[in-house]
Amino acid sequence: MNPGLVTLHVWRVPRRTVPGVLGRMATHPARLRRLPGVRFAKLLGTGTGTGTGFGPGDADLTRWAALVVWDSPADAAGFDASPVARSWARIAGAAVRVDLRPLTSRGRWSGREPFGAPSGGRVTGPVLALTRARLRARRAATFWRAIPPVAAELHTAPGLLARFGVGEAPLGWQGTVSVWRDPADLVAFAYRSPEHRAAITRTPSEGWYAEELFARFAVGDVVGDRTVLGWAAAEGDPETSRGYA
Repeated sequence: MNPGLVTLHVWRVPRRTVPGVLGRMATHPARLRRLPGVRFAKLLGTGTGTGTGFGPGDADLTRWAALVVWDSPADAAGFDASPVARSWARIAGAAVRVDLRPLTSRGRWSGREPFGAPSGGRVTGPVLALTRARLRARRAATFWRAIPPVAAELHTAPGLLARFGVGEAPLGWQGTVSVWRDPADLVAFAYRSPEHRAAITRTPSEGWYAEELFARFAVGDVVGDRTVLGWAAAEGDPETSRGYA
């Protein structure tokens, strides 16, 4: 299967709307998957990205996300007019959509390879990294003890523009989204930072995950309020010069 267009939609909502959000999280996943042209879709809670980890204590009840894989750009363009998107737009105080082109993907999500077979290619601008894992219950405690040093190192990583946790459930089903100035910055953190390298080395022996996925994407259009992502771009960074709104 060829990789399709991937979109990440993120909404910032007032705290008073959280009860309504929880209702949407219960009913909208199936509706989202039934939209025309949708290959794969997940509605996700998020973390604040300001804590020492991406665990339940870092949950941000005012920010929610949808990750969608589409058959074509035309299908993706119809999302805003769909009942699901209109429902979120009614309660959102701010929103952003990030268009993504899959570069690499390894692993499975809910038993599927959602991003097909990416062909890679040279990228000179921002990239987004997505990790997702389903924890083994018996290994969860050791996993959570290993996370704070990695998260602390990520917080100060050169070239990091935005990062936050994502999850399908408060416990045991979690992931991370991080946006980087360019691929070199992402590679430097992933393979040269001591704490992250140590966590990678421990993963096979610890057996933390029942299922895992790691994917990288080239960042295309960013439409809307990128501060919803926690975007911390500095003046002169490539994405600023490209005029992202």
